[in-house]
Amino acid sequence: MAESAVAAGGAAAGGAAAGGAAAGGAAAPTTLHCGPYAIERLRIAAFAAAIGDPHPAYTDPAAARALGHPDIIAPPTYLATLAGHAEDRLLRLQPAFVTTEGTVHRAQTLRHARPAHAGDTLHATVRLTAATLAGRPLLTLDCEFRDEGGARVATTTSSLLCPATAPRPSRRPPDTTESDHP
Repeated sequence: MAESAVAAGGAAAGGAAAGGAAAGGAAAPTTLHCGPYAIERLRIAAFAAAIGDPHPAYTDPAAARALGHPDIIAPPTYLATLAGHAEDRLLRLQPAFVTTEGTVHRAQTLRHARPAHAGDTLHATVRLTAATLAGRPLLTLDCEFRDEGGARVATTTSSLLCPATAPRPSRRPPDTTESDHP
């Protein structure tokens, strides 16, 4: 799978060095191009079965064509699995993001220009922005999917709240009286 990364300043990163830092001490990339992702009938059907959605357009080409599609279509959430793959690849290049332990997946949205369908070959561009919330890193990952012709298919946005980098102060001072009362 081809991929290219772009550092925060917009210049192409020279690749990832061991440990996730960009080569040559350059800034970690904030944009990563991933793909191609081949959208296949069997994977769409398996995903539809896994989520329990029996819509015939997910498994029957004739039903999908009757709705105006060239082949079976993927359920709307199917691209979230591909977005997760692209997001993970970008996060692995971030030296500050060393573990997912304690990370909370706050939200995810999917905005579709059209359904993905069997036979599509999609390319993803995932972008990372960072902020803080209550002293904790808040990461937003926007993943845009385009087809071979460059037309936008969908965009997903994920929000991750990471653990605080410094220990949080205790909520109340320790009891120095050695009392049994809380």
